[in-house]
Amino acid sequence: MLRRSLENRDAQTRQLQDAVTNVEKHFGELCQIFAAYVRKTARLRDKADLLVNEINVYASTETPKLKQGLKTFADEFAKLQDYRQAEVERLEAKVVEPLKAYGTIVKMKRDDLKATLTARNREAKQLTQLERTRQRNPSDRHVISQAETELQRATMDAARTTRHLEETIDSFEKQKIKDIKVFRNSLYPPDYSSRLDIVRANSKSPLQRSLSAKCVSGTGQVSTCRLRKDQQIEDDEEDEDLDVTEEENFLK
Repeated sequence: MLRRSLENRDAQTRQLQDAVTNVEKHFGELCQIFAAYVRKTARLRDKADLLVNEINVYASTETPKLKQGLKTFADEFAKLQDYRQAEVERLEAKVVEPLKAYGTIVKMKRDDLKATLTARNREAKQLTQLERTRQRNPSDRHVISQAETELQRATMDAARTTRHLEETIDSFEKQKIKDIKVFRNSLYPPDYSSRLDIVRANSKSPLQRSLSAKCVSGTGQVSTCRLRKDQQIEDDEEDEDLDVTEEENFLK
């Protein structure tokens, strides 16, 4: 009967191990990808700032009408970068950092699992010892009694660590679900949509007319807007190095 109970608890422990391993794997991946997304968004923001500056420099050389259209575009485009900056800050604080913290949380849960497995192995060992003692010395009540006492202690310790494990894993699962919902809700500030709609509405004006006229005249140089391939490769290699660092930080 006790042997079957041990087998049932071992199956339960394996399920808990799988749950922790699953979080360790996927949260680690999410942390790495979110961190890379934040870096690329920050890089895009920096490029946009350069673009705004260049547009303003160019606008100062043009006719008053085109100058006004370009400056209006630059102002609205700069406002969009404010939202992009807010996105970077919110993702870093509300998503990336909490995901990093799960590296420590998972380590603690593995320590709890290890303690439980140690206690259960001790219980199984004491049970085996008692069974052997009963077979070899069925009439030696003193030795059997000692083995039964040791088994009882091991069983109580295993029950205690199992109960603690169940409680901590239950709390872990609830916190995981809560955090996932927070991650989703924290991506944007409460009034993000309404503010972005205002920016979009204000962006439709002299900007499109002025730039369209300039492009139709044939003076636009599309080739200068393309990213150089070697720069893209360099950026990707930098991201790969940073991704490795993020993964190592999560697993520490």
